[in-house]
Amino acid sequence: MIVALAALLAVQNVYYVLRPLLPHAIPRALVALVDERRDLSEAEAAALSQVEPDPDEDQTMIINMGPQHPSTHGVLRLMLELQGETVLRCKPVIGYLHTGMEKTGEQLTYMQGGTNVTRMDYLSPLSNELAFATAAEQLLDLELPERAIWMRMMLAELNRMSSHLLFQATNGMDMGAVSMMIFGWREREEVLRVLEMITGLRMNHNFIRVGGLAADLPDGWQEAILDVCDIVEAGVADYDSILSENPIWQERLMGVGVLTTQQCLDLSITGPLLRSTGYPWDLRKADPYCSYEKFDFEIPTRTEGDVYARYLCRLDEMHESVKIVEQCLERLEPGAIMPEKMPRMLRTPPGEIYVRTEAPRGEYGVYLVSKGGNRPYRLKVRSACLSNLQALKHM
Repeated sequence: MIVALAALLAVQNVYYVLRPLLPHAIPRALVALVDERRDLSEAEAAALSQVEPDPDEDQTMIINMGPQHPSTHGVLRLMLELQGETVLRCKPVIGYLHTGMEKTGEQLTYMQGGTNVTRMDYLSPLSNELAFATAAEQLLDLELPERAIWMRMMLAELNRMSSHLLFQATNGMDMGAVSMMIFGWREREEVLRVLEMITGLRMNHNFIRVGGLAADLPDGWQEAILDVCDIVEAGVADYDSILSENPIWQERLMGVGVLTTQQCLDLSITGPLLRSTGYPWDLRKADPYCSYEKFDFEIPTRTEGDVYARYLCRLDEMHESVKIVEQCLERLEPGAIMPEKMPRMLRTPPGEIYVRTEAPRGEYGVYLVSKGGNRPYRLKVRSACLSNLQALKHM
């Protein structure tokens, strides 16, 4: 069976699929070589199969986590090598939900583009819309009224809260704290209700448009937002009291998945993962957009770089988002939400632009190339999630 398997090693993933079926362990030297060289010829593979297994080696097993809902939400497959209950290696396999959205965006006008980017991350759609709209506005040299800027910031921070709340809910469930799934969804539902009240939709809003926003704020928005800020603050305090000092929670999170600052910088990892290593990098402070430089808020950091530190960073970031939203409420004055001389047909001059924003999971960037006309010639998106996945191997 070993010889038959070796003849198939040149085929992608066959080795990993069949390895658990082998009657005894394959030598680790062979495992490492196969990982480095996925283009072995049949002759080379047959020669490698002559390596005798070491009976003293502990057996390992390759299993697949995903791609199925809800463990990896259907979009991610993790190939795990296990030794008992210890994960020795993890290889992410992506692309299960790839629909060519960047190429699709090149067929859509600038006014239609928001419907495309908002679906790229259904947990932070408003952050996506903000980056795309800002990139197009800089190409058009549009200046937004202050009310539109404050509204955008307020919506982006509400979206950050809802995203972090889902992290707390699912992280708790994965770690065995099933009650956290209920609590996290409870507060997130209130945030989504407010977003639905303002935008008309719970997610994939297409509300932040090139030049401003789709509509002004509805009646009663101040009270609704103040209420949801109080709800989120109370909820975060509950999570802190329930989990942070819980010895079981600490044992399962502390010292797990550790990353260093240098590893994060080498892999272009941003967001809470980077800040949990002690590096205070947040684009709202480091490279301000909208008007974040006028607001009073802190960048939460930790130094441990483990899962527990990332959990605490997100808890603290929700407190800071509440502070920003409350400051937006104080500054919002009646006024226009679109420029006075907004062109009916958006035609950008030739040029290129890259705009980055601090999304809930890190830097989200939009690169636009224009050759003139009402649609981008090229659209490239820098997703924080894709870069952050590189960390799995190092964890």
